[in-house]
Amino acid sequence: MTHHSVRPLAAGAAVLLLGACSVANSGSGSPAAPDTVRIVLPQEPPTLEPCDASLTSTGVVVRSNITEPLAERDPATGELLPLLATAWEQDAPTSWTFHLRPGVTFSDGTPFDAQAAAFSIQRTLDSDVSCDVEGYVFGDVDLGTRVVDPLTLVVTTPEPDPILPLRLSFVEVVPTSTDTTAKVREPVGTGPYRVERWDAGQRLVLTRNDTYWGAAPAYREAEYEWRSEGSVRAAMVVGGEAEIATSIGPEDGAGATEVDYRNNETTAIRMQLAEPPLDDPRVRRAVDLAVDRAGLAEVLYGNGAEPAAQLVPEGIVGFNADLRPAPYDPAQAAELLAQARADGVDLDVPIRLIARTGLFPMVEETTQVIQQELSDLGLDVSIRMVDTVQSIEYQQRPFPEDPGPYLLVIQHGNQAGDAAFSVDQYLLSQGQQSSGGSPELDERVRAAEALSGRDRQDALAQVFADEPDLVGQFAYIAHMTGAIARSDRVDYEPTSATGDEMHLAAMRPTGR
Repeated sequence: MTHHSVRPLAAGAAVLLLGACSVANSGSGSPAAPDTVRIVLPQEPPTLEPCDASLTSTGVVVRSNITEPLAERDPATGELLPLLATAWEQDAPTSWTFHLRPGVTFSDGTPFDAQAAAFSIQRTLDSDVSCDVEGYVFGDVDLGTRVVDPLTLVVTTPEPDPILPLRLSFVEVVPTSTDTTAKVREPVGTGPYRVERWDAGQRLVLTRNDTYWGAAPAYREAEYEWRSEGSVRAAMVVGGEAEIATSIGPEDGAGATEVDYRNNETTAIRMQLAEPPLDDPRVRRAVDLAVDRAGLAEVLYGNGAEPAAQLVPEGIVGFNADLRPAPYDPAQAAELLAQARADGVDLDVPIRLIARTGLFPMVEETTQVIQQELSDLGLDVSIRMVDTVQSIEYQQRPFPEDPGPYLLVIQHGNQAGDAAFSVDQYLLSQGQQSSGGSPELDERVRAAEALSGRDRQDALAQVFADEPDLVGQFAYIAHMTGAIARSDRVDYEPTSATGDEMHLAAMRPTGR
């Protein structure tokens, strides 16, 4: 990165930071009961529906706390570990058999068995609930289930799927009494905790499930609150009002309580391909070249974030180590726009830059910097900050009718460790969070996903190399690192999965 690109951004960011650093005094706080851990989140979970647990704001509370899947990926090794299933094998190219853990009950006393596992799969994939997991993990693929006996389940796929057990690790298991027509507010699961109470807009309390099949967690209760400002969340930990605060930025004043960790998140700008002038590839390329991603990573994030050239970070199957981020080149961007304008492309159309409040630390400041960079090119770009529910309308299909051109700031976390979960969502022509694509790229994605081992890695890496030329839907920003504020009263080490699922069973009072 050249010095002349850092200085303008640093100056702009400094001005923006002035507005972000005013923090209400949170007071000294009072200690929690020794058997309670208090966690402060950026926002209230929009739902506790288990089949929406791929949503970060839901999964951070639900996954492996209230409900559990058949298997769970170790974020450190990538290994798929037994959970409600003790073993599995592929019997045929399109058939897998799962052997289930005996003696497990749901928190309401209902026995867990193969029927419940089959029900949970079908509820997630083939019901009126409209599960986020369905689009994120399975797309339009339907699975067959066959109960052999109470502890044996066969799952079949239309086509061979070498990573089916990994996909099923996103299906949180619920009892057969769970509603199949609407999302549940307070789910029942087999996890170490159950919902005690949820005071909407105030707090959510989980209490230990005393019938849990595994080791009892150290804390009897977990109390969640939410504050939109990172500086306030950090102050609550520093001041003794909480033990853990999530999604902390370097500017939030967490001090000695800040704990940085490598996460699996990548930030980017998704461009709505069908909307003029974004339907012109020269305009999309100009947007890509106008983003000073190195400056953003250094000045705004500052805790190890790296400029991104693709949707997944290192460590994910399919990551392409040979790709380099697009250069910061506003002169070339202006030339491309001039060419487009000369060919009759209307560049005076208002374009919205949409971002979700609290999506990641410094998201508002990031959005303002990008808006300024695009405005400097002569584009008419305005910012719209939205909440989670509103952002989903623009992020997932079906998109709003006649929305006009918009750029969407996204943050994608690959929780599963395989790029199939990213490309299915974001690169396929009809992907749940893709604004379009090409038949050629779709074919390459499908071919890659049928492979395994080194062939799979190489083919998925080539997909990321091909997408900018075949489609060019994204301006990647950065591979992020996460940070929490952690009190010295709690023993907890974040992992790369912490932003998506924060396991309460991994927490204990210091010294225990």
